[in-house]
Amino acid sequence: MQSFRTEIENPIVERDIIELANKIELFNNGKIDEEKFRSLRLARGVYGQRQEGVQMIRIKLPYGKVKSNQLRRIAEVSDEYSRGRLHITTRQDIQIHYVDLNRTPELWAELERDDVTLREACGNTVRNITASELAGIDVNEPFDVSPYADAMFRFFLRNPICQEMGRKFKVSFSSSDDDTGLSYMHDLGFIAKIKNGVRGFKVMIGGGLGSQPRHADVLYEFLPSDKIIPVMEGVLRIFDRHGERKSRAKARMKFLIKDIGLEAFKELVTSEQNAIEFKSVPIDAQAYEASKPITITAIPKVEIKDQKAFETWKSTNLIPQKQEGYVAIGIKVLLGDFYTDKARLLADLVENYAAGELRLTLRQNIVIPFVKHDLIPFFYQELEKLGFVEAGYNKAVDITACPGTDTCNLGIASSTGIAAELERVIKAEYPQYLNNQDLVIKISGCMNACGQHNMANIGFQGMTVRTPDKLVAPALQVLLGGGNLGDGNGLFADKVAKVPSKRGPEALRRILDDYEANANGKKFVDYYKVTGERYFYDLLNDLQDVTNLTQNDFIDWGNDQEYVKEIGIGECAGVVIDLISTLFLESEEKIENAKEAFNHKVYSSAIYHAYSSMVNSAKALLLAEDKKTNIHAGIISQFDEFFVENGLINLGVSFSELIYQINKQSPSKEFASKYIENATDFLQKVRTYREAETLSGKAV
Repeated sequence: MQSFRTEIENPIVERDIIELANKIELFNNGKIDEEKFRSLRLARGVYGQRQEGVQMIRIKLPYGKVKSNQLRRIAEVSDEYSRGRLHITTRQDIQIHYVDLNRTPELWAELERDDVTLREACGNTVRNITASELAGIDVNEPFDVSPYADAMFRFFLRNPICQEMGRKFKVSFSSSDDDTGLSYMHDLGFIAKIKNGVRGFKVMIGGGLGSQPRHADVLYEFLPSDKIIPVMEGVLRIFDRHGERKSRAKARMKFLIKDIGLEAFKELVTSEQNAIEFKSVPIDAQAYEASKPITITAIPKVEIKDQKAFETWKSTNLIPQKQEGYVAIGIKVLLGDFYTDKARLLADLVENYAAGELRLTLRQNIVIPFVKHDLIPFFYQELEKLGFVEAGYNKAVDITACPGTDTCNLGIASSTGIAAELERVIKAEYPQYLNNQDLVIKISGCMNACGQHNMANIGFQGMTVRTPDKLVAPALQVLLGGGNLGDGNGLFADKVAKVPSKRGPEALRRILDDYEANANGKKFVDYYKVTGERYFYDLLNDLQDVTNLTQNDFIDWGNDQEYVKEIGIGECAGVVIDLISTLFLESEEKIENAKEAFNHKVYSSAIYHAYSSMVNSAKALLLAEDKKTNIHAGIISQFDEFFVENGLINLGVSFSELIYQINKQSPSKEFASKYIENATDFLQKVRTYREAETLSGKAV
């Protein structure tokens, strides 16, 4: 551990990394429960992989912006700790696979040398805040949303109110009414607006994909920009307190909004503002370090050998930019995978001839902003050397796919293998789609929708089919009719048919052939509205027949072995420990965190740490009595009912009155001090009760 302590300038980050190293050691020695350790490492970007004994590391890159020095650092880390491959996700992160768990602290320390973090890239936290990849250069944007996404990322990173929520929380920013940030499918989505000369956002809430996609509701038609952080803090506090915690399938924001209703939720968020320290958080967009192109004094001479290929590439991969004299270049990255040798050369190229940065996109691609018009031939030449000039950026031929069964624990069928095959089919048989940006195809290896299949025009989801004689083959659920309509509006695709995976290309051919023959110029979304689910079901129905499968149907795309359904490989199990004692120790840690925040005069954080300690302590006793502990509000009410009202524990007041001071008092120094004292006394009382029960032999 000593090797990385002195190299980290930020003492808070240094402590986080040392804590991770200590927790790994405790886990390896059987001192931490497996579930608790999983939660801890996920919040630090360390994710279990399908292959036993290795981890996937997710690097958090807010709104997809990567500076050239950061890309070099990521490449160096990938070479040292992994296999030199980088994977771009649909949330603008970079993932590195096949990492030894014990080396993750030093890996993290290396990344931090260039201000790259793993913190809260996974787990039940605020995940990477995404944004339109063209933010700052978008010809249609009313203003650059980057400073606002950046401010929100920094405000909520390590914020105590969102460290241990019931489930993950996803946020996006869209630079214009085109809604390229896909606000309608996020827990919170922000669309840039200007009203009466004031910058602000249309705010969407409660969207999501997964097995039960839900369209987000409009929380505010217009919210001034200085209110977005206080509102999000209120939303997170309510989600933390009232959100489901036991059933993962029901633990997202969309289910909470559905259960209590939009207006009731909005009232809770409004009343919660009493407990929030900053009622207004102005964001100084002028102070933000915006992208700036370097000065080019000489244009390198270039001779283009294949002029036709160059012209095709220009027609599909150049993006207009609002800054005069510049364009952005879109790089189509097959399946989001590229290697560190190319990453380094790309970093050098943008540093020497553009603005020294890249943008990762929601479709797993790369954008280079601020390329001078005169440098377009030169960039084509240099990118061609890297194999980065495939035409069709963000067009129909540009298929999005999650890693699926390649590395993901949850993958059911190969998404990367079928994606590569479908791209081959389109290029070979439907070349006209090379320049079609209205048709969007996306693939996920399971229902969790990391490939965003259920918001695509044509989507495929990994599944299985079973033959009459009980044989299992990989399959694809075909979904049709999804799409982004703009300004917070979208459609989710219908499940139309389920076909064996090897029939996926034929399903695509039939859909495209029908569309070509009958759409009469309509966009696919509009054509699907006219034809409907039943029409396409009939079109594909015979492909669903599993009575006539061949041996080839039992081998998934990209594989040569017969398919075996295997959803994940279990991680190493820890020894059985006293969970109640562990929760009490965590409550102690939370109180220490509260005292530290108090000493730094961050009273709102101190109060929330104390609140978390009290909930955690109450949860410990309820678990000992085999009571439900899946919602914070439920823990509080049940503790009153079982322990306080029955006279088992005397608090002087109800537990509800004690703990709910948090949303009735402003976060002052005096209240923070008293609330920490309340949490300390409460922990002592529940511990005393637990010890007495243990001595009497009543405790389980």
